[in-house]
Amino acid sequence: MAKHTKKPMDPKVGKVGGQALLEGVMMNSPNGSALAVRHTSGRILVKDKEFKHIRDRYKFFGLPLIRGVVAYVESMIFGYRCLMESADLSGSMDVDVPEEEMSKLDRWLTDHMGPKLMGVISAIAMVLAMVLCVFLFVWAPIQLVDLFDRYVCADALAKYELHSLLEGVIRIAIFVLYMVIVSCQKDIKRTFRYHGAEHKTIFCYEAGEELTVENVRKFKRFHPRCGTSFIFIILFINIIVSSLLCIIFPNIDAIPLVWSVVKIVIVLPIVTGISYEFLRYAGRHDNLFVKIFSAPGLWMQRITTKEPDDEILEVGIASLKAALNGAEKTQAELDEGFFAAHPELPRDIGEKPAAQDKAENEKGSGK
Repeated sequence: MAKHTKKPMDPKVGKVGGQALLEGVMMNSPNGSALAVRHTSGRILVKDKEFKHIRDRYKFFGLPLIRGVVAYVESMIFGYRCLMESADLSGSMDVDVPEEEMSKLDRWLTDHMGPKLMGVISAIAMVLAMVLCVFLFVWAPIQLVDLFDRYVCADALAKYELHSLLEGVIRIAIFVLYMVIVSCQKDIKRTFRYHGAEHKTIFCYEAGEELTVENVRKFKRFHPRCGTSFIFIILFINIIVSSLLCIIFPNIDAIPLVWSVVKIVIVLPIVTGISYEFLRYAGRHDNLFVKIFSAPGLWMQRITTKEPDDEILEVGIASLKAALNGAEKTQAELDEGFFAAHPELPRDIGEKPAAQDKAENEKGSGK
């Protein structure tokens, strides 16, 4: 009988988490949240972020299984906001075009639309992403299974209630293929390097070592509590739960529309809750059960994380320090070293996005 071992209950384990951004990293800690971004000038900019959990106000949303669904939705919304903000802070979206070279349309959009246009574009992009997600992971697997059942095995899937099993396998295959394709893009590959830096930095902190580039560099980039592992666990548990429902209710998948609604409205929240609880468990245990179910997600991280260089590691460290100690203190320490090494640069370099945010907030409040 396999011996179940438990990791030491270090209070630091499971207390911090993060997300890779565009030229940056966002970190959450018990003390707060912050993001750090490498500006095009080379300077690292850090910023405090307010992240209020609904479970802190309503205990119901902190109950097991329920908290997994809530945490997933919260992280998606907060992560998207940080992703958009990192694009501004990095300066990668700042394109200085002389006014005389701008068309009348460009000039009008710049003068009258500004942030509103970016908000519309972001909303459209989010809708398109959701449509693509539904097409790839809901509609396409159902259609492929239907074609297979109709022309290849002549209703054998229905006879043995294997529709959900094959649908799940197809979803996993589509997910892996999709990640392999997007990882070939230069910008995505760089973001995956920040993903690796996020994991290494968290490992270093959980090990109780000082957050230095030398210390962080030696840790592995594959973390069991990663969002990639979470998605893989959801896909696997969804296969199990859906297959069990097909066995309990043999004719449920004979009505495709009803079955699709059931899986989205009922099965998906249950699966998400179970997956979240497993992820929490896996972060503190190291037994055979955990190793088997964590292996696919850890393997997938070979695609979604890349080895970061020292400059990228510096951003991950800055983000976690800002989340733990506050962005103002961390920014002062970063600036002291940066401007000492670059005395020729103005001290306000990279501060344009923050100034723009302040002006926009004052304009919106009518000041």
